[in-house]
Amino acid sequence: MRFLHTSDWHLGRSFHRVGLLDAQAAFLDHLVATVRERDVDAVLVAGDVYDRAVPPLAAVELFDQALHRLAAEGVPTVMISGNHDSARRLGVGAGLIERAGIHLRTDPAACAIPVLLSDAHGEVACYGLPYLEPALVKDEFKAEKARHETVIGAAMDRVRADLATRPEGTRSVVLAHAFVAGGEESDSERDITVGGVSAVPAGVFHGVDYAALGHLHGCQTITERVRYSGSPLAYSFSETHHRKTVWIVDLGPAGEISAERVDCPVPRPLARLRGTLDTLLDDAALEKHEQSFIEATLTDAVRPAEPMARLAQRFPYTLSLVFEPERSAEDPAASYAQRLKGRSDQQIAEDFVAHVRGGSGPDEPERTVLRGALDDVRVADGVREVAR
Repeated sequence: MRFLHTSDWHLGRSFHRVGLLDAQAAFLDHLVATVRERDVDAVLVAGDVYDRAVPPLAAVELFDQALHRLAAEGVPTVMISGNHDSARRLGVGAGLIERAGIHLRTDPAACAIPVLLSDAHGEVACYGLPYLEPALVKDEFKAEKARHETVIGAAMDRVRADLATRPEGTRSVVLAHAFVAGGEESDSERDITVGGVSAVPAGVFHGVDYAALGHLHGCQTITERVRYSGSPLAYSFSETHHRKTVWIVDLGPAGEISAERVDCPVPRPLARLRGTLDTLLDDAALEKHEQSFIEATLTDAVRPAEPMARLAQRFPYTLSLVFEPERSAEDPAASYAQRLKGRSDQQIAEDFVAHVRGGSGPDEPERTVLRGALDDVRVADGVREVAR
């Protein structure tokens, strides 16, 4: 049986305030075309369909169109909710939608009720584990501690118990939305740490033929049978070097696994550039990045005038500007309190400006602005004291 494994669509998300709905629509076009061209038997969507619990209407309409198109292909789709989704909202109408071959699994209590698919070699039981927030599902799974490993382990115990009742030779697939140990994070995933721990061991999925994971945005193989598809689009500059793909997974008659990555459309490449402003504007080697989305880190000792406007003349898609001036060495022995002792608020503020600029303090107009701001604060504090 051939599966297409994808996840983390985050419909409705933007990238540094740039809307991505057109790019997400292009991905869904690509998804449907891949299903058709590669003779896919079922689609697995491992959570974070939407970017937030109450998505914008345009994102809902795009999702609705995708479901209609997949149903029209006659290819079953199994989909779970992720930590960005509202499980209850995503699951509305699941019973009716199931008649069209779209299987939404958003209820933790139903995690051991599989979608049964079949091919020439027998049945494949597909189990959907929606994102399990430990504090919310602890009682459902009778877990002693509200930890990710505990609740996912309990859910997998139910899956294995159900699988044991199936005919011998029944193959199995699990969809889950979790952070599995060994996975590489990026800046665009929401932190799901509970009690200082967010990761679960890959061994929690033992006993099934394939675990289709969502949550981490980089496509990666934890083990041969435990994989992340990653997000189809980049959602942070930390994903600059990601190759965005979906998995085509072939499940053999005895549970053998073979997997192939299929590239997703790239709406615009990403680039992280670093150097002084003059270097970034003049370096001929950077010509290849002129049409990329840019994050520029400027290392000028003094912040240059109008840096974003000047960068945009060469790199019109500059979205993020970071300042990291080259700093002179500081005395590591001096404590913060020692450095501030005997200094006025004005001097402390000026020292801070010099610190972030690598040693270059404020000029006279900037000192005037700082002085005015400090005076305003003192006046406001005095007014509050009188009012008490």
